[in-house]
Amino acid sequence: MIVSHEWLKQFVPHNLSAQEVGDLLSRHTVTLDGVEAAGADLSAFVVAQVVQAGRHPNSDHLWVTKVDDGSGTILDVVCGAPNVVAGTKYPFARTGTKMPAGITIEKRKIRGETSNGMLCSARELGLGEEHDGILALNTDVAPGTPLLQVIQAGDYSLNLDVLPNRPDLLSHRGVAREIAAITGLVFLKTPPADYDADGMAASGLAEGATEASAGGVTVTIEDTTSCPLYNAVVIRGVKVGESPAWLKQRLASIGVRSISNVVDFTNYVLHGYGQPIHAFDLDKLAGSQIVVRATRDGELITTLDGVTRKIDKGTTAICDADKPVALAGVMGGRDSEVTESTINVLIEIASFDAKFVRKVRRATNLNTDASYRFERGVDANSIREIAALAFLLLPRVAGGTLDGWISVGKRPPQHAPVTVRPSRVSHLVGAEFSIGECIRFLEPLGCTWVAGDDETLVVTPPSWRTDLNLEVDFIEEIARLKGFDNLPNDLRATRPGSVPDHPLFVQGRRVRDTLVAAGLAETRPMPFTKVDGGPTLRVRNPLADDEPFLRQSLLETLARRAEFNLTRMQGNVRLFE
Repeated sequence: MIVSHEWLKQFVPHNLSAQEVGDLLSRHTVTLDGVEAAGADLSAFVVAQVVQAGRHPNSDHLWVTKVDDGSGTILDVVCGAPNVVAGTKYPFARTGTKMPAGITIEKRKIRGETSNGMLCSARELGLGEEHDGILALNTDVAPGTPLLQVIQAGDYSLNLDVLPNRPDLLSHRGVAREIAAITGLVFLKTPPADYDADGMAASGLAEGATEASAGGVTVTIEDTTSCPLYNAVVIRGVKVGESPAWLKQRLASIGVRSISNVVDFTNYVLHGYGQPIHAFDLDKLAGSQIVVRATRDGELITTLDGVTRKIDKGTTAICDADKPVALAGVMGGRDSEVTESTINVLIEIASFDAKFVRKVRRATNLNTDASYRFERGVDANSIREIAALAFLLLPRVAGGTLDGWISVGKRPPQHAPVTVRPSRVSHLVGAEFSIGECIRFLEPLGCTWVAGDDETLVVTPPSWRTDLNLEVDFIEEIARLKGFDNLPNDLRATRPGSVPDHPLFVQGRRVRDTLVAAGLAETRPMPFTKVDGGPTLRVRNPLADDEPFLRQSLLETLARRAEFNLTRMQGNVRLFE
């Protein structure tokens, strides 16, 4: 999971560096695989003001400028941009500055005129594709001010190794929740919770029902097992085009390419909030209908990757009045995709069963960001919140007006409460914990609680924490937020087991100790081999394509490892398995 440090600050404002955030997460929550600069290093660039600009005497397209870079000396700089204007401030690379493209700026003569540095365009700084002119800066700072104090750049990305039991961390909001819980900082809840859903014109909020209409659109769920909850937001009069700079920058910070404002918004919600959503061109949906149903025999769909696929009969799909238009939870269809000619859109915000999505993904061999999250679990209780974000933010990004909001199906029940005993926490963790201390660690996670008595807590986990089901799960949360490095490391009294080791285990241990004492090294290779040696079994899904067979003898892998060492002039090979 790649997250942007600057994006995290939108959820939990802080002054920690990206490395400090990564270290905190690595100690308390999830393994940090690395921190990288999300864009070019612009720390060497400064703001400079063009004092004078005139035509180059030996060129019809170059300019000779005098530049104040704050060093106390006015520099002569040759510039090829047509938009250079005296009195304006621009990004400036002094002599010796290394550009993002890898070249180093040197003092040199250009057609007889000396150039001491370079006035930069957005593309040359790695901040965009604009290259027709240098980047004018609307700022009052003095020449020589570091460029990073003027423009929003210099972001860092954190590469987090999120395990399958923590799908809530597959979004910036989820990671920000963890940072807030670890540090005690304030977590900003977005979008605003004061929207008047029931007072919206033409709303179709019919949770519990399987069909509802609003804004000229009807949504029906026929398979409530695969799709228990479906929301649709109808926005008319959008203008599909280029995304605003802030949205493109958000996606670029995590390596996502900008496509259009509507599509970028769906990616923004997925990576920002962890909820996959999909945008349909409403005018391409037959009958202005969405039907979540099982497919019929022989139905086809051309997915967004351009491949026409035959869907197995009985597979739940998102359909219009006539045909499938999306593989539920995996990928949309090309026939209903949003293009530059799109005027009216329908935003799908739905909950899909994890086992169902995994089955469709494997049958189609389509691995998408949406299927990755649905397979691990998406918080269905946040769907109305994400729908509110769609009708509040999408019109600001792409224009248009809200014409309807439809919600059908049922939200999942609240998690069952679990009894947590501080005495049990103290026993397992090896340190004393009071009821108040347990509450202090669990409450920032979103848990609600009531005191059962003086010695117990009845705790209900938040809807996004599907991994908290047993008392020991909550004890682990308390221990990791306390910090494993803050727990005592003294030895406690233990009771030895009374069950003797199995004779085969004892014999194996003796053989191993004897061989090690004789100078041999133990190997633990994978039990696969390259060559089919006869009746060897072939593995359906081998870890490596060149080793698809199960070995028949330990000597096969031992001999290969001996050969590997000998061919590299390592003759002292003593191996056993």
